[in-house]
Amino acid sequence: MLIPKGVLVVSCQARADNPLHGPIYMSAMARAAEAGGARGIRANGEADVAAIRAVTDLPIIGIAKVWDDRFPVYITPSFEQAARIARAGADIIGLDATPRPRDGEPVDRLIGRIHAELGREVFADISTLEEGRAARAAGATYVATTLSGYTKETASRISEAPDLELLSALAAELPIPIVAEGRFDTPDLVAEAFRRGAYAVVVGTAITNPREITRKFVRAIES
Repeated sequence: MLIPKGVLVVSCQARADNPLHGPIYMSAMARAAEAGGARGIRANGEADVAAIRAVTDLPIIGIAKVWDDRFPVYITPSFEQAARIARAGADIIGLDATPRPRDGEPVDRLIGRIHAELGREVFADISTLEEGRAARAAGATYVATTLSGYTKETASRISEAPDLELLSALAAELPIPIVAEGRFDTPDLVAEAFRRGAYAVVVGTAITNPREITRKFVRAIES
C-alpha cells in the first residue's frame, strides 16, 4: 500500500470559480499540507497532478473530473482519463466506483485495466456498503466513503456530518483499507474515524478551501 496506515491525506482541489484554482496554487497547497504532516495528496486534473508531483514525493491520488450532463459519474469515468492522470504523475487512481451510468467502460473492467495496464493502485469512491463490496471484488486497493450523500440513492444521508455508520460497516466487513472521506471537517471527527476503523482519512475543504472556511465563520456570526 502506498498510503501508510493511520495517516491524514489532504485533498488539494479548487474548481474554476475558486480564486485558488490552478496548478500554481494547488502545488503550493500540497507543499503546505506536507509541511503540516499530511502523508498523501488527492488532486484533480493533469495540470494539478503534474505540478504537485514536481514538488513532493508523497503518494498522489489522482482523479479526473469530467462533467457531462448525460452521465452522473464525473470522477475518472474512463480509462483514457485514468491513463492521462497516471502519466501526469499520480501513484493511485481515484474513481467513482458506483454502478451509475458513465461515459466509459463498466467500473469492474476499469479497475482491472488500471491495475493491469497502468500498474497503479485504485482508490474507489463509493456511497453504500454494497458498492464497497463490489469495489473490493473488482480489485480496488482502497475503498472510500467519499460519495455517501452525493448519489441519488444516498441523498437522504447528506448532512453537515460524515457518514460514520457507513465507515463502521465497511471497516467491520471488508479486509482492505477503508478510507474515511467526505465532510470530515474537525480533528475530533478525524479521531472518531480512526476509532471506527478507518485506515486513513482524507480532508479537503476544511484545510484547503479558505473561501468555504470563511463562509462557515460568517454564517456562525450571522446566526
